[in-house]
Amino acid sequence: PDEGEVIARLTAWGEAQEQIRALLLTSSRTNPAAPLDELSDYDVVVVVTDLAPFSSEEAWPEGYGAPLVRFRDTRVRHGFATQTRLVVYDDGTKIDYQVWPVEFVRSLPELPRLPDNLDVRYRVMLDKDGVTAGLAPATYTAHVPSPPAEQEYLATVEEFWWETTYVAKNLWRDELAAASYSFEVVIRHDVMRTMLEWSIEVDHDWSISPGAVGRHLKSRLRPELWAAFESTFVGPDIEQHWEALFRAAALFREVGREVAAALGFEYPEELDRGVTRYLEAIRAL
Repeated sequence: PDEGEVIARLTAWGEAQEQIRALLLTSSRTNPAAPLDELSDYDVVVVVTDLAPFSSEEAWPEGYGAPLVRFRDTRVRHGFATQTRLVVYDDGTKIDYQVWPVEFVRSLPELPRLPDNLDVRYRVMLDKDGVTAGLAPATYTAHVPSPPAEQEYLATVEEFWWETTYVAKNLWRDELAAASYSFEVVIRHDVMRTMLEWSIEVDHDWSISPGAVGRHLKSRLRPELWAAFESTFVGPDIEQHWEALFRAAALFREVGREVAAALGFEYPEELDRGVTRYLEAIRAL
């Protein structure tokens, strides 16, 4: 369904439910500059008088349509219990619902800033009682990283080089699954992605969101850095993993030095040289 149809169906559902007092659309669907496509989801805050039925009952997302698969979660935000329901419907629409009690929304003007999922941008689709009238405008700064302190920067560098030793050890043992966990999960997504995102922020004066789990790395990194990062993705061959490990190290070294220079830090060269020798020694065993 196109966006107009989805919004109309959601609004009609909210109008018909007495316990639903307001609906807010947030995130990329409210941002005219966001790159949308057929698979872009809808992030919807559902403001209700009583959270209990939305916590205990599973049928309420069927107000929009027939769910294909769903994910459930419960969170406490500023002392208020909230519910999360992420739903993919059989017509292909994906809607991420955040169910908030009215009392929580009424308390938001007292907070120093909006919750992140509103601060990125929001649009009121339905408000039966004016409950959203006191909300501050979005600043669009949610999810924009701040420069790391030197201790955080150094801890990130140390974690990268620490984890490379596990990759090397498990490659030498021909234990690809364990090596891949250290490389793909810890190094690529926990450590290297952080450093690459800092590089993006250095280039953009700490003003943009890098996107969740590396979504926007390709479009926001300098082309040569993306090409270097892309070259670290390989298949199941052990020798290819060794080559990728050293390419990842070279990229991390380059970006780590750039970020350190931009922030006035010292890149730990001795750590880099020492662990690199260690990796080369394991490979040569």
